[in-house]
Amino acid sequence: MARQDFKALELTKERHEKLKELIHHHDIQYYLYDKPQITDYEYDQLLSELLAIEEKSEPPLNLDLNLSDSPSQRVGGMPLESFKKAKHSKPMLSLSNTYNIEEILAFDQRVRKFLELNPNSTLPYYCELKLDGLALELIYTNGILTQAITRGDGETGEDVTQNVRRIKAIPLKLSTDNPPSLLQVRGEVLMLKNDFEKLNRQQQEQGLAPFANPRNAAAGSLRQLDPHIVAKRNLRFYAYAKGQIQGITFDTQQSLEKYFSDVGILTIQSYNQITTARLCHEINEVTAFYKNILNHRHDLPFDIDGIVIKVNDLSLQDDLGEIARSPRWACAAKYEPEQATTQIQDIIVQVGRTGVLTPVAIMTPVRVGGVLITHATLHNFEEIKKKDLRINDDVVVHRAGDVIPEIIKPLTEKRPAHSKPYQPPTACPSCGGPISIIEGEIAYRCLNPLCPSVVIETLKHFVSRKAMNIDRVGDRLIEEWVTIDLIKQFSDFYLLSKQQLISLPRMGKKSVDNILKSIEASKTPPLDRFIYALGIRFVGQSTSLILANHFQSLPAFLKATESELLSLDEIGPKVAQSILTWIQNPLLILDLEKLLSLGVTPHFSPIQVSATNPLVFQKKFLVTGTLPLERSKAHEIIKSYGGVIASGVTKDLNFLITGQSPGSKLLKAQNLGVTILSWDEFLIMCQTET
Repeated sequence: MARQDFKALELTKERHEKLKELIHHHDIQYYLYDKPQITDYEYDQLLSELLAIEEKSEPPLNLDLNLSDSPSQRVGGMPLESFKKAKHSKPMLSLSNTYNIEEILAFDQRVRKFLELNPNSTLPYYCELKLDGLALELIYTNGILTQAITRGDGETGEDVTQNVRRIKAIPLKLSTDNPPSLLQVRGEVLMLKNDFEKLNRQQQEQGLAPFANPRNAAAGSLRQLDPHIVAKRNLRFYAYAKGQIQGITFDTQQSLEKYFSDVGILTIQSYNQITTARLCHEINEVTAFYKNILNHRHDLPFDIDGIVIKVNDLSLQDDLGEIARSPRWACAAKYEPEQATTQIQDIIVQVGRTGVLTPVAIMTPVRVGGVLITHATLHNFEEIKKKDLRINDDVVVHRAGDVIPEIIKPLTEKRPAHSKPYQPPTACPSCGGPISIIEGEIAYRCLNPLCPSVVIETLKHFVSRKAMNIDRVGDRLIEEWVTIDLIKQFSDFYLLSKQQLISLPRMGKKSVDNILKSIEASKTPPLDRFIYALGIRFVGQSTSLILANHFQSLPAFLKATESELLSLDEIGPKVAQSILTWIQNPLLILDLEKLLSLGVTPHFSPIQVSATNPLVFQKKFLVTGTLPLERSKAHEIIKSYGGVIASGVTKDLNFLITGQSPGSKLLKAQNLGVTILSWDEFLIMCQTET
């Protein structure tokens, strides 16, 4: 190898190490300290550069790179068939419970008696939140995450390493130059309350069963067989205990958890000026901490059900040992569940943007956890049947995840003798049109795209920030305007006049001017945001971007065929059929044409071509199988060299780039004589001088 080439390779390896450090640093700033230092776009650019370098570790370049701690380990991954069992080197114990101050004091007395301490001696306790999630053990070998095991029965759990690698809040490498040879970190996987609400909205929008609470959502997410789903769920992990450790020692629980934070692992320390972990030097400080957290539990971003009290001295923990599968040196001081009883006055049915019918219980107002509850979503009609909920029932309610009002059960012993089971509607309660249960779903759905409720929710979506971004038009205005027939469809926004708006109640001249300016400013959206704004079922922001990058113009998108859609990454039969149903609806297309005639002009900004190698320029490429980088990133790189992304395998296709598990496209391409390339071979071709 020439000296110049060798130096270039060494510089590439140095850059690879630097990129790993940078990305790791920014992960810590975001998840550990909640202080991001760069934008999401800048972060993605660093990751793209890293992945491009790592492609050179494969044949024929075989660049010697250390991938064990690379952020690339979070990308990709094939779906699992099942989880393998794995044993814990030390049992993961469960905690004994206390529920009031008297029981906390009794726990302190038991500990002192076992240790034979005199009543006046100091016995520090380390106290922290009792998180309501899924217990997990992380195993770091020489500072690198090598395995992750769920608690299971305490002796044996499930090996969920592949999924855990997708959780950005969990470091793949410890932030220390001198890591211990073995560090087993135990803690809790959980989902924040706002992420839980977002996930349940998505579940209901897709006609799927919602999760009961954030704990179920976190556990269900971590046990997904498809790692890509785990990556989208935004899970967190908070450390609070150790398994086996080799190469480092600790004296106290407090110093152990400080070390976790120092090496980049989240722990519970404080949140928004609320002290969530505290070293207490006497039992009265413990009870004061217990009371204080009870007062602030609803201000926290995650679920808790109490605090955990631990003897701080680790040598005393060893002396105390365990009994009946629980440690003598710790206990969970729980809070009584916050529930109340009230009565269901009525069950109404709301109709969402995609026509999903959602039953909602209207209840006699009752206060739970400091919040007045007047209604609770019942999710779907199967839920009503399963719980046997009826109008006029007395019911027990709580707030799932301390956020969402939920009916736990009816008090059937108080039910009137004449009570009858609730019957789902046989027609849409908004428009009177037909409803149907789609195969594979549990939701009832209105089939009328012009249903007033569907129209209102669709228009709200159309003007939203991530869609057309008409920021001066809010939900209340849309509801009012639809009610008075001022707007019925997308194009009506662009027909609004100053005279129309100024004549409406509570509309001043300045407000009207701002609204009209905002509408005018929305006329030139990027194509992907315009497609997203149309509210096509199953077509979110990422799918809209894929569609925009492929079709590159609105007319081309409106001519999409089923085979062309199915050839695109992340688009399956259900999504393809939903798109076709929308673009083949003559009423919707008429409104779309009217939008364009009123000056709405979606635009597509193609990727700037950085090189025009004749071997690649204007040649048609198709990617199949799993590459070492995301499919969308691969498409961007191909386009940056002047290549064209084909919609399928045809005789006009120039090159098929294959990764792992290429599928039927490979055989078809071989039969047509299409040139087959690996990703590395494609990159070498791009850099070949002609």
